[in-house]
Parts: sequence; structure tokens; C-alpha cells
Amino acid sequence: MELIIDVVMDAIIDSLKILPFLFITYLLMEYLEHKTQEFTSAVVQKTEYFGPLWGGLIGIFPQCGFSAAASNLYAGRVITLGTLIAIYLSTSDEMIPLFISEHIPAGVMIKVLVIKAVNGIIAGFVIDAVVHWHHLTHNKSFDDPVQINALCEKEHCHCEEDDHSGFMGIVKSAFIHTIHIFTFVFILTLILGFAIEIIGADTLSALLKTNPLISHLLAGLIGLIPNCAPSVIITTLYLDKMITLGTMMSGLLVGAGIGLLVLFRVNDSKKENIKIAILLFIIGTLSGIALDAMGISI
Repeated sequence: MELIIDVVMDAIIDSLKILPFLFITYLLMEYLEHKTQEFTSAVVQKTEYFGPLWGGLIGIFPQCGFSAAASNLYAGRVITLGTLIAIYLSTSDEMIPLFISEHIPAGVMIKVLVIKAVNGIIAGFVIDAVVHWHHLTHNKSFDDPVQINALCEKEHCHCEEDDHSGFMGIVKSAFIHTIHIFTFVFILTLILGFAIEIIGADTLSALLKTNPLISHLLAGLIGLIPNCAPSVIITTLYLDKMITLGTMMSGLLVGAGIGLLVLFRVNDSKKENIKIAILLFIIGTLSGIALDAMGISI
């Protein structure tokens, strides 16, 4: 019974953490959709080229809600794929609190955050450049219109029935979106929490201490789990000197909090979502392997 209560409480706390981010994001998106359609398109066109830079920098702040917000923004095509990946790679959740609790020097924490941010920024710009080149070579249009209304249809929030000229109509739509996603995240987090308890943290720890190459791949796979527990396990093993810096970074770079969970919920193309998850895994694990190959340690 105590185990069940602990898992449920953890799921509630993890889900509640993202509520402010979700609500603010949906308020912004509803306003953009219903009030400033033309202005939005103009802003997106002017800022998308620098999106990976801002995404990589903002993502390093210790919170897990921004990756969820980014997933919604990408599903509405407010940000680019490169910006989304930059945010996922740089996102930090439980790593910083653990470092602080273990009295790790601020310099070490800053170096880890810089590694995450730089990886995110570089990867983001490269991805956007590849997408740009793909459009050029295939004579595709560069217009990627904002599709916020598609989210409304998917979530069945009945936005079209609201008075969009009124503030309360926008708040109502944003609230409905937020509750839908919150419920989805809570249920999935609850299931994952029980799964991790059944498998056991010790089992995951043992797997990460195997062959160096395998440990990177396993760290990346564990990082894909949309839950705070993986980052806790991976960071703790590094602090206990059981895994290398590169192995830790493989897991933490791939770990995007509940970002991927929200992406699979709000972005219609499941095939695209799978590709994004695979891309995140490849970039994260290769970066971790490269760090170890270069002998970098902190």
C-alpha cells in the first residue's frame, strides 16, 4: 500500500509541475490563433532561424515543463524541428537538484549545462539546415503555416463555439486543452511509475554498468522514458562514480522529460514522432560516446 501511495503521489507531483507551463502555452497559442493570425506568421518567419539558439539556452533551466510546452508549439508549427530538438537535448529536470543536494561545485554544474546547451544548439541548427536543404532540392514550399487550430480539433475543445473576441473564450479553450493533456500525462506517468518500481532501480543500475558501448545505448534508451526517475538514476550513478561523464550525458541528452510523451499526444503524425524520438536518441548517444572517446571528464 505504501508503494502504491508513493507512486501515485510522485505521478501527481510530476504532473502538477507542468500545469503552469501547459496553461501559459495554450493561452499564448489560443491568442495567436484567434487574435493575430497574420502577425503570428510574420513573427515565426523572422525568428525561426534563431530558434535553436534560444531553445538551447532556455532549455537548460531546471524544469520539465518547457519541453512539454515546446511539444505543443511544434505540433502547432510555431517552432521548427531544430528548435524542438535543441530544447529536448538541453532540457534539465532532476539533474540540478541532485547536484545541489550532493554539494557538487557550481563550476561542474555549469560545465554540464554548457555541454547540454551546446549540443542542443548545434544539433538544432544542423537539423534546420538539413530541412532547408531538403526543401530546396525537392522544390518544396518553405511555408510551414501555424496549425494551432488542428490542436483544437484533435482535443475536441469546441473552440469554434467560444466567443474568440472575448478573453474568457480564450481562457476556456486553453483550460480545456490543459486539462486534457494533464490527464493524459498523469495516467501515463502513473503507469510508468509502477513499471519502474516493478523493474527496480537496482536492475537498471546494473545494466548501465556493463560494456561501455552498451552502457551508452542503455543510458539513451532509459533517457527516452518520459519520467523523472531515469534522470535521477543516471545522475546518481555518475555521482557515485559508477558510470562515465559520457554515459551520463547519453542519458541526460536523450531525456526530454515528458516532452516526447506530450508530442505523441498532440502531434498527429505518429511516424514523424517516432522519427523525432529516434533522432533524439542518435544525437544524444553519439554525443555521449564522443565525450568518452575524447577523454573528457569533469
